[in-house]
Amino acid sequence: MATLYEIEQAIMDCVDMETGEIIDIDRLDQLQMDRDAKIENIALYIKNLLSDAAGIKAEKDNLAQRQKVAENKANSLKKYLSGYLAGQKFSTARVAISYRKSESVNIEDITAIPEEYLKYKDPEPDKTAIKSILKSGKKVPGAELVQNQNIQIK
Repeated sequence: MATLYEIEQAIMDCVDMETGEIIDIDRLDQLQMDRDAKIENIALYIKNLLSDAAGIKAEKDNLAQRQKVAENKANSLKKYLSGYLAGQKFSTARVAISYRKSESVNIEDITAIPEEYLKYKDPEPDKTAIKSILKSGKKVPGAELVQNQNIQIK
């Protein structure tokens, strides 16, 4: 089957460009049906891909949840064993438990931290609020309301 571009070119070939007269009406009708079928097939393919993507996302979310549950359970059991062993090493032919030292910083009072050690997030515009102001007819410096054409396939 031809591409949409090729079908459009063939449709143009059915019309005399100088007079606007249709040269081959039967061929034109067939090309119009081929064009419509091609567009429908592409739209159906898009729907299929979006359905596949939704299924993959759902499975990914399910696996992420299962991963989190397994990690939380493992961390809980680590704390339990650590509390039970109280720093003692344990070893068998199949497992070895040991400890290593690490350091981390615990912030007790963030207001007492000097300014030079604080990080601030860059400002972020509230697009929802700006949109409602622009829709009401008011101006917001540095912002504009843009109309987009988003294709929907159902």
